[in-house]
Amino acid sequence: MEDIENNIEEDEFGFSRNYFLAKELGGTGKKSAHKLSDINVVDEQELRAAASNIEMKHEKEIAALMDEYKTMYPKWVFELRCGFGLLMYGFGSKKALIEDFASSSLTEYSVVVVNGYLPSVNLKQVLTTLAELLSDQLKSRRKSSSASSCKCQETFSSRSIDGLLSFLHGPQSDDKDCFVCVVIHNIDGPSLRDSESQQTLARLASCSHIRIIASIDHVNSPLLWDKKMVHTQFNWLWHHVPTFSPYKIEGIFFPLILSQGSSAQTAKTAAIVLQSLTPNAQNVFKILAEYQLSHPDEDGMATENLYTMARERFFVSSQVTLNSHLTEFKDHELIKIRRNSDGQDCLCIPLAPEALQQLLLDLSQ
Repeated sequence: MEDIENNIEEDEFGFSRNYFLAKELGGTGKKSAHKLSDINVVDEQELRAAASNIEMKHEKEIAALMDEYKTMYPKWVFELRCGFGLLMYGFGSKKALIEDFASSSLTEYSVVVVNGYLPSVNLKQVLTTLAELLSDQLKSRRKSSSASSCKCQETFSSRSIDGLLSFLHGPQSDDKDCFVCVVIHNIDGPSLRDSESQQTLARLASCSHIRIIASIDHVNSPLLWDKKMVHTQFNWLWHHVPTFSPYKIEGIFFPLILSQGSSAQTAKTAAIVLQSLTPNAQNVFKILAEYQLSHPDEDGMATENLYTMARERFFVSSQVTLNSHLTEFKDHELIKIRRNSDGQDCLCIPLAPEALQQLLLDLSQ
């Protein structure tokens, strides 16, 4: 028994000694001096052009898969009429599939398409459009039916979000088939991922005259909703419909990983980030950008000078307010801190002059 224990201890000691010896020898090796920034990547436009010319494989199998999905169209219409929302998920773009379903099977209803993959979506404008369509639909149904078929209001007086949702949910008609279909491509898109947008969409889905057909592609999309939103408001019926189609349209607004973004693309990305911030934060960034363009030989703008100019123009009220804006800029990698020859910290925007000019033009529009 003692011999066995001694053998185990010797094996453990030998393993430990070999482990640390390997680590010691591995640390003496030469490390590569190459950097990720040294990689000569291709231009984004060239990469997109090359990607568009890639031939699709298994076309016959994919066409057969689409034909199988088309046989499910009557079932999907029945589910919508029963008050459910349709949520499509699976690998591949589902844009063509959903639009084919809407154009071929929802011809009796008004359909509104929301492209959630766009950098920005105006939900209030979407609600206004839906209210106008429902109002026109109610008027046409009343004219074609008996005079007493609809006793409730057919127009909406308030254009606030609450007023529009109230109109869409109101008892304007007893006809359960009187509803407007909303197609939302990528309901998990970047512009719709915030809590406020999802709460608004959930309230919209719970309206009696609204039916939603949506698609998701992000693996964590279900985390956007709580139990009430899934089962009560959206009332989802999940459909696994992998299409294996490329995300050609959805991917236009996102830079490719293997490409070197052009100055226009870089400015566009920065503009999208800045437009999500407050107007005062945008104005502070403009001060820094204008200073950098007018002083190209300097390392950047001193924080004290930025605070003085922003305070004079009433964009900030204290140093704490400015620091909060600068923290947002740093988190989104819009600015960097450099130390000049005097040892003073300066703020600079890591963009080329032409990209910075384009960014200012985008913000002024």
